[in-house]
Amino acid sequence: MKNIEKLKKTYFKIYGNHLEVQQAFENLQDIITEADKQRDNRLKEMDKKESNWYFSNKMVGMTLYTDLFAGSFSKLSKKIDYFKELGITYLHLMPLLKPREGENDGGYAVEDYRNVDPLLGTLEEFEKLLKIYNKSGIKICIDYVVNHVAKEHTWAQKALNNEKQYQDMFIMFDDETIPNLYNQTVPEVLPDKCPGNFTYYPEIDKYVFTSFSHFQWDLNFQNPNVFNGMVDNLLYLANLGVNMIRLDAIPFMWKEINTTCRNLEPIHDLMHMFYLIKEDVCPSCALLGEAIVEPEQIVSYFGDNHQTECEVMYNANLMVDIYNSFATRDARLMTIDANRFQLPKKGTWMNYVRCHDDIGWGFNEQAVAELGFDPHAHKQFLIQFYGNNFHDTFSKGEYYQYNPKNQDARTNGTLASLLGLEKAIDEKREYKRYESIRRINLAHALIMSYKGIPLIYSGDEIATLNDQSYKEDPNKQKEGRWVHRPFFDWKRAKNKEICDTNEYDVYQALKEMIKQRKKLPQLHGQTEQYAIDTQNKHVFCFIRKHQSKTLIAMFNFSEMSQNVNVYALRQFATSSKYKDVFSNRSINLYDEKIELSPYEYLWCIQV
Repeated sequence: MKNIEKLKKTYFKIYGNHLEVQQAFENLQDIITEADKQRDNRLKEMDKKESNWYFSNKMVGMTLYTDLFAGSFSKLSKKIDYFKELGITYLHLMPLLKPREGENDGGYAVEDYRNVDPLLGTLEEFEKLLKIYNKSGIKICIDYVVNHVAKEHTWAQKALNNEKQYQDMFIMFDDETIPNLYNQTVPEVLPDKCPGNFTYYPEIDKYVFTSFSHFQWDLNFQNPNVFNGMVDNLLYLANLGVNMIRLDAIPFMWKEINTTCRNLEPIHDLMHMFYLIKEDVCPSCALLGEAIVEPEQIVSYFGDNHQTECEVMYNANLMVDIYNSFATRDARLMTIDANRFQLPKKGTWMNYVRCHDDIGWGFNEQAVAELGFDPHAHKQFLIQFYGNNFHDTFSKGEYYQYNPKNQDARTNGTLASLLGLEKAIDEKREYKRYESIRRINLAHALIMSYKGIPLIYSGDEIATLNDQSYKEDPNKQKEGRWVHRPFFDWKRAKNKEICDTNEYDVYQALKEMIKQRKKLPQLHGQTEQYAIDTQNKHVFCFIRKHQSKTLIAMFNFSEMSQNVNVYALRQFATSSKYKDVFSNRSINLYDEKIELSPYEYLWCIQV
């Protein structure tokens, strides 16, 4: 174990160095050693060759629920051709570990980390799926919920049986005194569904920390045995053959009184230890961090060049900036944010415009204020605009977790409905339909060229609209996010081959972007990227460089034609003559201007 000394130093830093902790560390070493023995030769060969695969410009991802997309693992195994046709090389399969029965937070209330949801198939079928997809060049990512377990998990069940050893795995108290102290400073995650942060369990006469729901018990990571157990699960999942593990809800993992219990410093040491252990046992399995928090907090979970944590992080800030730019027709905030952070050498973004979750309107408030807007009022504008509650909005998004006290809310909706297609169809306005397709394609073109891995949410490639049928399902009707998590419509998907359909217009444009992305070394995850102020607030522009070759990407977020200041580009470019990879349009940086048509995007490479 090459990282054992670093691991030991960090472990004792967090937990102290007394006898019980020393014994716990010995137990951790045994877990690591055993996992290394269990890793098969095929995966060890992959470890030698593919430790940095996530940087490749050939990586293009899609997120999907197995049951909603195909029905089962065995049926999903037969869908490879669909992904290969589009050019997908990375799949994030949404929660598939065995959840509790009934309401389970979309699979994030895990009962058993060593088994899969029986509704999707068997563990053997899942392992077979992994081998089939890996052999076809498609990487697989799965979710690993690290902050909490379902109350049906064996640890929680033993705690409910009054076994002190397992009660110590959780955060629980005999009366309301300390829970009330926590509640004074800890925000509620889902105030509508789950008010407060604790649940009283009369069978043990204790108050249990439950951030997300009464059936999801927060783990006590101040107990080293909890960390050991979660490492054991992590390595087990990696040894099944998955290529990336998504660590869910990491900002919540450490709790202290008189804090928000968000983003506390010890979490970074926990993440670094996960990374060190992963690097020793399964280095080709990358860690993806899920932290939907303030931008400066998100980037902190990469660690730095001296202490790596997660190799990949969700770029939630980019998603918000994209929607902000469409609503305001102003890309200046995105330009500011694009240059805001320098990522460590081993880190890259996971970029998306839509995911399974709601959209929380967290943005760079200081930058918004410097641009002349009141941050609170601006957030209200975005909530109303994308909640279909603003005059002349193109969006048909829906409010989520609305708080009547402060009018705060998040937003649900599919990409197509958020960007105007549903409203255009409802109103039978053909030009509005055309505009909405242009918006969708521009959004995809941006994430396909931005630094990191582009991630498409299943169904967005065929312009899926909001689906209200979830309201008829008693297990889903209370959760508004199912409006953008419909069953995949295989019948409608056939329209992707029929000209002038919405499906065709979105799918074929995306397919061409993916094809071009894979040809361009400038879009490798470790190449330089910096945004340029074009002196036109409607246009977002950035440069990517590979060796001496430059790519200039431009995006017009307005429904009006816009001109780009060529002088600003000349200062950063390495050549004067370029061409757009999609249209072969020639671009000369010594011309007076570059005109972009409404919602036009260009990927210009030097010639």
